[in-house]
Amino acid sequence: MEGPAPSTIQVDRRDAVARVRLSRPSRLNALDPDSVRALRGALQTAAHDPAVRAVILTGEGKAFSAGGDVSSMRAHLDSGSLARLFYELTGELEFTIRELLGMKKPVVAALPGVAAGGGLSLALACDWRIASTNATLVPAFGALGAVPDGGLTFLLPHYVGIGLAQELFFSNSRVTADRALSLGLIHQVVAPEELEARAWERAAELAAGPTRAYAALKHLMVTAYGSSLEAQLALERRYATEVAAGPEIAEGIQAFGEKRKPEFPPPEG
Repeated sequence: MEGPAPSTIQVDRRDAVARVRLSRPSRLNALDPDSVRALRGALQTAAHDPAVRAVILTGEGKAFSAGGDVSSMRAHLDSGSLARLFYELTGELEFTIRELLGMKKPVVAALPGVAAGGGLSLALACDWRIASTNATLVPAFGALGAVPDGGLTFLLPHYVGIGLAQELFFSNSRVTADRALSLGLIHQVVAPEELEARAWERAAELAAGPTRAYAALKHLMVTAYGSSLEAQLALERRYATEVAAGPEIAEGIQAFGEKRKPEFPPPEG
């Protein structure tokens, strides 16, 4: 008799930080509809937990995520259901990317190794990326004859510009951690043995920050991609006024005057 299927997502907590791990290490944390659906559920739980103020997204083992599960694709190709698989997988990935971009808490991506295809989409949808020196970023879709998904054709050009995005997509270039740092695709590179500790440290720093202001900032940066200057100015004014009515800015101003580090209160509810 077979036991229960192993979980594809692992979640643990440390104070105000929740860590969500893709957990298919033998498959380099490859993505299928079930695993992406489970990931979205874990992210939603963290998003709605008032005790969580920052999230780490990472992969178990040597990879962040190798992207879509090619073995699963092969099986669906043989059965004539490959298009249906892609429809379901890209749909689940779309919802998950929306969850990451819309979460009112900062998300730190910790990349122990490859982030390819949909895995790269997940990493770029996070707010801060820390990579091991072993990490590589790979669009990957071209090698399969597939079309990028998970918002990658939106996110990648906005990080690096259309010209460089064309280079990366059409050549399927493998971007090393150091080059990714120079391109602004990641924010910090550390030794492999330091990645976990640094991810927890950075997430704790963000968890201690002004959560309400961070939520507004995240939304402003996403809307800036397709907004006019006039619309963006109006949205900035709206959020600035809303945040000014709350306790975070009051604490920030008080701490500034007292020459001390602010202690921002957690958000309500």
